[in-house]
Amino acid sequence: MRRSIIHKILENHLVSGRFARGQEIAIQIDQTLTHDASGTMVFQEFESLGIERVKTEYSVNYIDHNTLQMGPENSDDHCYLRTVSAKYGVIFSKAGNGICHQVHLERFAIPGKTLLGADSHTPTCGAMGMIAIGAGGLDVALAMGGSPFFLVYPRVIKVHLENQLRPWVSAKDVALTVLELFTTQGNVGSFFEYGGEGLKSLSVPERATIANMGTECGVTTTVFPSDEKTREFLKAEGREKDWTPVKADDGAQYDEIVEMDLSKIEPNIACPHSPGIVKRVRDLSGLKVDQVCIGSCTNASYRDIKIVSEILKDKKIHPDLSLIVAAGSRQVLQMINRESALGAVLTSGARFLECACGFCLGAGQSPKTEAISLRTSNRNFL
Repeated sequence: MRRSIIHKILENHLVSGRFARGQEIAIQIDQTLTHDASGTMVFQEFESLGIERVKTEYSVNYIDHNTLQMGPENSDDHCYLRTVSAKYGVIFSKAGNGICHQVHLERFAIPGKTLLGADSHTPTCGAMGMIAIGAGGLDVALAMGGSPFFLVYPRVIKVHLENQLRPWVSAKDVALTVLELFTTQGNVGSFFEYGGEGLKSLSVPERATIANMGTECGVTTTVFPSDEKTREFLKAEGREKDWTPVKADDGAQYDEIVEMDLSKIEPNIACPHSPGIVKRVRDLSGLKVDQVCIGSCTNASYRDIKIVSEILKDKKIHPDLSLIVAAGSRQVLQMINRESALGAVLTSGARFLECACGFCLGAGQSPKTEAISLRTSNRNFL
C-alpha cells in the first residue's frame, strides 16, 4: 500500500488496533505540551499516577496564558508549575519566553514525531512534519506517564497546492480559504495533509499559520511534509541534526483530495463572530477600524512582525487607532530588535506587548463600545 505521511507516522507509533475506518487505535506519544491555563490540572492528575519521572522524549510546560497577575492566584499557579516541572523532569518555559506553539516549533518540534498538547492549537507543529494533536488534560497526563493515546483511525484529506501566492496574499488567506471550503463543522475525525508543488513557496512559519487554523475546521490535526524548507528552518534554529525527510509515497491513497491554486487566492477576512464567516477584504474596503491587534500563535512569527515593521517604517499610525503588537517568542523579539525593526514599530506609535497569548485569549485589550477590532488571532469569537 502506498502510504500518506499521516499513515506512515501513525504506523511508526502504533501500539494497538488496526488501520480501518472507524477502528480505535493507540499510538505512542513522543512529546507533550502544557501551559498555565491547562497545566495546573494536568500536573495534579499526573501526580496522582504515582510516577517518578515523565516517560516522554520531551515534555514542556509553558507560562504564556495567565501572565496578567492581578492577584496571587496566577503567580501561585506559576510557582507550582515551575516546581512540579523540576520534580518530574519537565522542561519549564517561564513567562516572557513566548507562546507555547511558537516556541515549541522553534525549539522542540521534530519531523516524524508525535506531540500531544493540552491546547486545541497544538496542531501548529504539524508544520514540521509531525502529528501534533490537542487533547484533554487527562490524556496528556497519561501520555507523560508513558501511556498511549487512543483515537479513531482518521479520515485523511489531502489539500494539494499548486503555484504560489501573489504579493500581499498570505498564509492566513490560505487558512481562511480552507475554512470557507470545509466550514467549521462536519470535519471531526479527519486529518488534513498538505502536498503539491505549491509547498515549495511556503516557509515553515507560513505552514504553521495554516496548520494552526485547521483546528477551526474541527479536524484532529494538520500535517505538512518535512522537506528542504523544513531543513532550512531547523538549520536556522541550530537544530539541523533533528531534520529528517518525511513525505508521502507517490500515488498515496486518501479519502478525499482537494485541489487549491495558490495564485487564485485573494486577501480574506473572517467577520463576526466565527472564523468560518469568510469574506474578501475588498468587500470591506472603507470600513473604519478602531483597534488592530497583531500577534497570537497564528501570526506572531519573525516573518509576521518583520512585515509589520516594513509597512510602518517612517510612518505614524492614525491618531484614532490603537495598534497592539506582540511577538510570538523572545527569539522573534530579539531578532527584530537586532535588525532595528522593533524601533520602526515603536516609533510608529504602536504598543508592544509581552511575548504571550494576551489579547487572543481575552487577557486585556478589550476594545471600546461598538468598536471595530481587526486581529490576527485564529478566532473571532464574541
